[in-house]
Amino acid sequence: MKVRAIRGATQLSDDSVETMRLSVVELLTQIFLQNNLEKDDLISILFTATPDIHSDFPAAAARTLDLGDIPLICAQELDISGSLPLVVRVLVHAYSHKTHAEIKHQYLQGASV
Repeated sequence: MKVRAIRGATQLSDDSVETMRLSVVELLTQIFLQNNLEKDDLISILFTATPDIHSDFPAAAARTLDLGDIPLICAQELDISGSLPLVVRVLVHAYSHKTHAEIKHQYLQGASV
C-alpha cells in the first residue's frame, strides 16, 4: 500500500454548529466511500476553514465519526479577497492501493476545485 493524500472541500450554507457537523460528516463520508477507505487506512486529517467560520472546529465534527484515535488538526485559510466564503477544506492522508490518478477528490455544496 502507498500513502495517498485526498483533497476535499465543502461550502457551508451558514456558520452554525449543526451545519458544520452535517457538512463535514458528509464530506468525509464521501471521501471514505469514493476511495474505499476504512478507519484503519487513515493516517491523519488536516482541516482548514475560511476566516468567516466561527461556530465550531471541523475536527470536532469529524470526531462524531468515531475518529478519536486519528490525528486531526485545524488551521485557518488565508483571507484572500474574492475567495469563496464559509468553506471547509480537508486533506486526508491514508494508505491505499489506488494510484494517484484513481484517487477521487470530493468537492461538495458549491466548493470549487
